[in-house]
Amino acid sequence: MTDARAAKVARIWFVTMLLTAAAVAYAFKHLDVPVAIAFAPYSSHLELLGRGLGSAILLSIEAVIFLFLAINRVLRGTLSRFGKAVAAACVSSISAYAINASVLKVVFGVLPAGYVLTGWPHTLNWFHGTPDHSFPSGHMMLAGAFAGVLMRHYPKAALPLAAALVGGGCLLIVGNWHFVSDVLAGGFGGITAGLLAAEIWLAHERSQRS
Repeated sequence: MTDARAAKVARIWFVTMLLTAAAVAYAFKHLDVPVAIAFAPYSSHLELLGRGLGSAILLSIEAVIFLFLAINRVLRGTLSRFGKAVAAACVSSISAYAINASVLKVVFGVLPAGYVLTGWPHTLNWFHGTPDHSFPSGHMMLAGAFAGVLMRHYPKAALPLAAALVGGGCLLIVGNWHFVSDVLAGGFGGITAGLLAAEIWLAHERSQRS
């Protein structure tokens, strides 16, 4: 990536970050609780789906995929371009989820919708969170980082991947697993992590060829 292009990408990211931060702040104050209350009657119908797509299951699937690719790389001595992209996506996704759970959720300390709907305040409890807290969404971090890597490797797939993320985010909101602000923050953070990981990997590949 040339210096001019890198500067342009950095500016776009910075503006997007500011817009996302503004949207997250607005959603936190004005949308999160009303939307959660509106969808509360329907969330019970999605409990089975929630158990099937729990973070532990998704992480396990990614770990198995990465292990398969790693073994394949050892046995065959190489991986296809797509295999390398998927391996990088798995590592980025798992790492982003871990950082989110062990750092960001602990820092912000936002209680999940289930607590808020029973009368707990929807507020930031600085440095009093746990990995089970709500903000940012771990599912969106996980999915966003995975998709971000593939978006960078395969730009033509960016639109369908973005649509899938939007659909997944809406499902998280409808099922009352996450607030609107959780989904926005998690999606942006995850995609950022994925794009950055992909760029680092591609730079490494370019250096190997030169």
